[in-house]
Amino acid sequence: MSALANHAFAKMNGIGNEIVVVDLRDSQGRAQVSAAEARAVASPAGAPYDQLMVLQPPRLDGTEAYITIYNNDGSEAGACGNGMRCVVRRIFEKTGQTTATFQTRAGLLNCWQGPAPDLYTVDMGAPKFGWQDIPLAEEFRDTRYIELQVGPIDNPVLHSPSVVSMGNPHAVFWVDDVNAYDLERFGPLLENHPIFPERANITLAHIVNRDHITIRTWERGAGLTRACGSAACATAVAAARLKRANRIVEITLPGGKLGIEWRERDDHVLMTGTADFEYEGRFDPALFASVA
Repeated sequence: MSALANHAFAKMNGIGNEIVVVDLRDSQGRAQVSAAEARAVASPAGAPYDQLMVLQPPRLDGTEAYITIYNNDGSEAGACGNGMRCVVRRIFEKTGQTTATFQTRAGLLNCWQGPAPDLYTVDMGAPKFGWQDIPLAEEFRDTRYIELQVGPIDNPVLHSPSVVSMGNPHAVFWVDDVNAYDLERFGPLLENHPIFPERANITLAHIVNRDHITIRTWERGAGLTRACGSAACATAVAAARLKRANRIVEITLPGGKLGIEWRERDDHVLMTGTADFEYEGRFDPALFASVA
């Protein structure tokens, strides 16, 4: 039987990024979730989400949990800042803690209560810029811009994105109006472009001023999303690398706003925002009846 059958879950959102949180730390026996089970949860009969955050028993002393993150297509994500804030809110409300450390595929993430009761901060770690680390399929010595475009060579619709890893690969295209492009059309093509061997998150970004950037994101494995925390972090870092924005910026996404700081003393990226609770439920075992 699936570890999720009859198991409790919380439906939440991080500024519109639809999140489901499942705590399997106290599960008897198997605390793993397969890709097929993750897809079943995302079905209309389950609890549709952008990301599924599965808390498993800690693998390192001093951590609260090992978190496996699933996109709604069943693939695993290395990082999800909005999902982490949702996890943090659940933990803090249950335990009274104001700080916690979690382990993910992308490494250790330190989290703490933000500057207001409804705000939570996640240390997303240091960005990576090397072409092998993002990763890219071929060498680019300078990843502030790479040669990639959509449309005719002499008049491309989109071109020259900045690329960066925030635990997952990101490509950021600089535009004058993030709503002027059919991201639902271009997103899948760019996500799966051969230059990205592990696919990529695709973001359109407009620099309003040195303290404010507006973005829209096509999220790898999830599609067009109202919010992507790691994309906000990637955009802030990319803009600062180009000296087009400060290291502390406000990022406006379709679902809301995030505060991003690319901390100078250690290059870690701090993301601060809200996490909203929607409802609790239990998974119907019938969801997993056809899952091998």
